[in-house]
Amino acid sequence: MDKLIIRGNVPLRGEVRISGAKNSALPIIAATLLTSAPVRISNIPHLHDVTTIISLLGQMGTSLTLDERCNIEVNASNVNCFDAPYELVKTMRASILVLGPLLGRFGQANVSLPGGCAIGTRPVDQHLKGLRAMGASIEVENGYIKATAKHGLKGATIVMDIVTVTGTENIMMAAVLATGQTVIHNAAREPEIEDLAKFLNTLGAKIQGAGTSVIVIDGVKELAEGSYQVLPDRIETGTYLIAAAITRGKIKLKNTRPDIVESVLLKLAETGAYIETGDDWILLDMKDNRPRAVDVSTAPYPAFPTDMQAQMMALNAIAEGTSIVTETIFENRFMHVQELQRMGAQISLKGNTAICIGIDQLQGAPTMATDLRASASLVLAGLAAAGETSVDRIYHIDRGYERIEEKLTQLGARIHRMPGRNN
Repeated sequence: MDKLIIRGNVPLRGEVRISGAKNSALPIIAATLLTSAPVRISNIPHLHDVTTIISLLGQMGTSLTLDERCNIEVNASNVNCFDAPYELVKTMRASILVLGPLLGRFGQANVSLPGGCAIGTRPVDQHLKGLRAMGASIEVENGYIKATAKHGLKGATIVMDIVTVTGTENIMMAAVLATGQTVIHNAAREPEIEDLAKFLNTLGAKIQGAGTSVIVIDGVKELAEGSYQVLPDRIETGTYLIAAAITRGKIKLKNTRPDIVESVLLKLAETGAYIETGDDWILLDMKDNRPRAVDVSTAPYPAFPTDMQAQMMALNAIAEGTSIVTETIFENRFMHVQELQRMGAQISLKGNTAICIGIDQLQGAPTMATDLRASASLVLAGLAAAGETSVDRIYHIDRGYERIEEKLTQLGARIHRMPGRNN
């Protein structure tokens, strides 16, 4: 397996372009199953997870063309298979997103229960509850969700017991072609959900309220062709901002959106970072100062995202002062702590809370990634550490960050990829 080798202690400086959002691209690609007309999507990130969902749709009979700029054209007019097999779904939880579109357009789906990162329990019961309310018959057996809607789905009022992003997306997609009106209460409010709704509306769907806790979908008979550009990745944005802060550097991010990372910007301002923003750019300058420690508590959007918790932990590890980091979303999302401790970080855990005493300097060490965002935190720690850090099992990071070593090198980092023996 590949690993990243980092020689740290170099302030990052320069400009870098932010890629399209993985968590928008995946549901949008899945949503192309809802129409038989051709659809063009731009600003698609070149990631393993994107390759996985493209492979999944290809196995179903969808025609997909990807150009050198990662623009994709999808034609789902000849879909003849309604299965999402375990072999693909086990590598990426987002594969569950084909369930709603398949059921909505074809009235049948056979989808493996999902796999993905081992950061905690992420049940699909809310997906199934919503689809059943719309008239679907669903059985879970032998590790597969077997769903049918012989007479089509019907609009319903659905109250989500917990806020779930993929659950909201699946039900929203299923409702687009349903008969009547569907109302989702306690819907997730993430920008990626709003992006999915905008995409579907571009094709002729009638969705209102995306980005709020109540989404209203009036079913339509069919969707038309269209073109759409995926929004910038807010987690990649936040990760590179922390990379600048942790190295006491100065960088400018282009092709991003400050309005969807406000909670992260506010926390970075608390660390002492100087931040300037425009419509599609963010500049962060630490002015060579050591960051101050900040307390963080994760919560659903628009609060501080769980997907940025590990990166902020790395920053707090070298910050001035003591911080408390509370994880409220996933029960097993502190697996990076043990690896940061190998680099000298002074972090103690108590339940869903981590207490971090900032130290002047981390020391390079061999580390191993345990999940996508944990791997990013180890790269960040390596950028700020003295000596050499290796990050093993970086297939995790390749699931969510496009060409991370190239972009960081562009900013002055000393980082390179070492191919594994089995590659």
